[in-house]
Amino acid sequence: MTTQVIVLNGGSSSGKSGIVRCLQQVLPDPWLAFGVDSFVDALPARMHGSDEGITFAADGGVRVGAEFRALDAAWTEGIAAMARAGARVIIDDVFLGGPASRQRWEKALVGLDVLWVGVRCDSAVASGREIARGDRAGGMAASQAHLVHEGMRYDVEVDTTHTESLECARIIAAHVGRG
Repeated sequence: MTTQVIVLNGGSSSGKSGIVRCLQQVLPDPWLAFGVDSFVDALPARMHGSDEGITFAADGGVRVGAEFRALDAAWTEGIAAMARAGARVIIDDVFLGGPASRQRWEKALVGLDVLWVGVRCDSAVASGREIARGDRAGGMAASQAHLVHEGMRYDVEVDTTHTESLECARIIAAHVGRG
């Protein structure tokens, strides 16, 4: 089958964004990239730090409310619609809800050929990247490094602890079906 969607799941600062950029370069066809960070950035400012929107706790925890969930559902369905319309899509997400987070994508992407990718990174390395980036709540990388993979199954896994984004992208690309 021809892979239509690639879903990357990994904690904050695990290296997903770099892998996505490299995938767009190494895959022969054009692929659109959509990340949860872009979705969060697209939210109205009033939803940041609100009970109905998204809140980042001092310990790196993340809480979302009903309005966030409703907009997230629309965003998810919209991305799936683009894939159904013929766009090849790479999704960069953080499955804080474990298998339930994956199930929302499975439901939206039903009927599409999806490659599920786990992006792992040692929590100490991810924490160092988090500090270097300077745009993340402290503790987020450490709290998410293992949590997002609990109960998950993948078609392919990569570990960015000691492997560069380009090599990870090549590993993933080798699993992309061209039909």
